Amino acid sequence: MKNLWAPWRMQYILGPKCHNGCVLCAPEHTDEDEDRLIVYRSSHVFVMLNRYPYASGHLMVIPYRHVGDITELSAEENADLMAVVQLSCRVLREVSRPQGINVGLNLGEAAGAGIGMHLHMHVVPRWNGDSNFMAVLDDVRVIPEALEETCRRLAPVFMKLAG
Repeated sequence: MKNLWAPWRMQYILGPKCHNGCVLCAPEHTDEDEDRLIVYRSSHVFVMLNRYPYASGHLMVIPYRHVGDITELSAEENADLMAVVQLSCRVLREVSRPQGINVGLNLGEAAGAGIGMHLHMHVVPRWNGDSNFMAVLDDVRVIPEALEETCRRLAPVFMKLAG
């Protein structure tokens, strides 16, 4: 058996959970945004880095309201969600220069939602050849930048482009 040490995960595992244990819930205003890897807030949704990313810069756009299905969003929440997904794509293109971007929404556990009780959209930058030998041979992803550094690089560009 092989070991891949990731001691920084223990802080997340043992750390405080919000709203009945939902790790995606966040109050609308807090001083802990950087610690929670939140890079942008709008009126109905916020953007945070995924702690277990598929690629460097993997974002999640999350409604403040704790809902599990896109059909539960109000028209205003839905419009804000899509506007912030678009903004997220613009920010990633400016900061990371990906060759493509995956945008996805998994509704329910059977559809692949790891946290099905709180709706969230994934915005994942992709580059040609980003599935290197580590992923192919050993089912391991290499993320080349610390999440906190990615957070510090993305947050000001969100503010600049959001105007």
